[in-house]
Amino acid sequence: MRTSSDDTTLYVIAYDIPADRRRTKVHWVLCGYGSWTQYSLFECWLTRRQLIELQAKLARHLRPEEDSIRFYPLCRACQGKVYTVGSERPQESVTVII
Repeated sequence: MRTSSDDTTLYVIAYDIPADRRRTKVHWVLCGYGSWTQYSLFECWLTRRQLIELQAKLARHLRPEEDSIRFYPLCRACQGKVYTVGSERPQESVTVII
């Protein structure tokens, strides 16, 4: 397993959005930042800047009185303790630009 770089943090992002249209928009925004691992759950390796950018993009689609999105940062020690049944452990994706 590749470990994260020093400037990124692994976030588990869970959302509960009752409206199909808003939920779909939130899903597609999150697809641009991480891996869809379960219904309404993403794992994203983010820098501080990416986190702020993502939160701003998501805010455009949310109704705070109805919707909920939770960001759970995992420290390096906690990342090593993730226990998964049925799929791989979260890994930072590698991007190659040529």
